[in-house]
Amino acid sequence: SEPLAWAPVSAQAASLLEEAADLLVLHRDFAAAVERCEAGCDSLGSGPGPGPGPESSAEVKCSLCVVGIQALAEMNRWREVLSWVLQYYHVPEHLPPKVLELCILLYSKVREPQVMLEVGSSWLRDQSNKSLPEYSSLLELYLLHVLLPLGRFEGAEELVRSCDAFDSEQQLAFLGTICESRCQWTQREEMHSAAEEQPDATTETVLGVLSQKLLTMLTLLRRALWSMSSHFYLLPYKKILLATFLLYLVVVRLDPASPTSLPFIYKLVQLFRQAWAAVFSPIHRPPIQD
Repeated sequence: SEPLAWAPVSAQAASLLEEAADLLVLHRDFAAAVERCEAGCDSLGSGPGPGPGPESSAEVKCSLCVVGIQALAEMNRWREVLSWVLQYYHVPEHLPPKVLELCILLYSKVREPQVMLEVGSSWLRDQSNKSLPEYSSLLELYLLHVLLPLGRFEGAEELVRSCDAFDSEQQLAFLGTICESRCQWTQREEMHSAAEEQPDATTETVLGVLSQKLLTMLTLLRRALWSMSSHFYLLPYKKILLATFLLYLVVVRLDPASPTSLPFIYKLVQLFRQAWAAVFSPIHRPPIQD
């Protein structure tokens, strides 16, 4: 009979499953565990493989995929998980509930729930899956770990209202959860927008203060330059030049040791004192501060 024809293959796959589990848990050899899982799935093929007892090919295949998912996750190869599983089940609708659950939880944990958005939707829309006892729990899992984290509130409400597995009380509870999640989402968006606007306002304030300080400094500098120019404009330039010229004559041209130079030097000193008093007269001296 057909179940007997599947028995040897299921036994081989079950043996590979046991080896893969030992490699995963005991030896922590994750790459070898994935190889055993792949060999076991390949030995089962793509047929449904119904069989007697817990060692039917479908259950063995599902267990092989579960071990393979865990091994890939341990090697940080979680991006390969979905494609790796679909190569044995081909379409999302055929995924076993346990495999779909692990995939949803895995991609939710790594903050990539969008990977399971279409896969989970396809599985939940399939009519044959709606009769499974795990349907309601998987719908809840998909709702909490995929739709709500992605902000798909309208889709979540539609899914809850169209689910026959939920009674009215359960529907109200889930709709309340969706409403609460929507409010939290809105608050986070507002806080994020406020946080983005705050640096801009701070930058504008700092620039405004710096501009005001720069303007004040330029005003003070202009006043100082104007005062200095007015001060030097009032100085007797001719007397300064005359004193400088006379000093040049004394130092360079005259011999201070010569007796004939003494009367001239005496007059020169008096002229220099007069020029000094004229330059630093009270009208030109800066005010004295305590």
